[in-house]
Amino acid sequence: MFIQTESTPNPATLKFLPGQAVLEAGTADFPNQEAAEKSPLAARVFGVEGVTGVFLGNDFVTVTKAEDVEWDHVKPAILGAIMEHFQSGQPVIIGEAAASGHADHDGEDAEIVGQIKELLDTRVRPAVAQDGGDITFHGFERGVVYLHMQGACAGCPSSTITLKMGIENLLRHYIPEVTEVRPVGL
Repeated sequence: MFIQTESTPNPATLKFLPGQAVLEAGTADFPNQEAAEKSPLAARVFGVEGVTGVFLGNDFVTVTKAEDVEWDHVKPAILGAIMEHFQSGQPVIIGEAAASGHADHDGEDAEIVGQIKELLDTRVRPAVAQDGGDITFHGFERGVVYLHMQGACAGCPSSTITLKMGIENLLRHYIPEVTEVRPVGL
């Protein structure tokens, strides 16, 4: 097994490509070791000292490290953990499958929210997946769209620019009811 790595816009995050499917559908975010209990793969990666976050996508594993840790010191151990997992035959996630990520929204704005989710799924999410992250719908209230940033997008220095200049402009262009986009932390 040969695992490729790619840098992301977030210097604390690397994208690992194992050359095979990681998740059949959706994504899974593990912002800490406790959250990784339902994923043998994420738990194994968290076993590497200095790992602070694991995000799973369709064909990639995004790993975030602590600021005081150098990639040269942890990258070999992370590669080993990912390889060991795929050789073990264990499932990537135990129990429920990965989620589509979007929060449910019922009510008078349901049509607008449907348009927002459609634009996120077709225009935004494929682009941020290239960088090892995901951005999902969290809520819509009085013209403001609340988005949850995951993987390489969470804590990325350029995420504010991505939100304001990219996603906000896109949504405002296609959906006049949208006035602003804001990030949320879960």
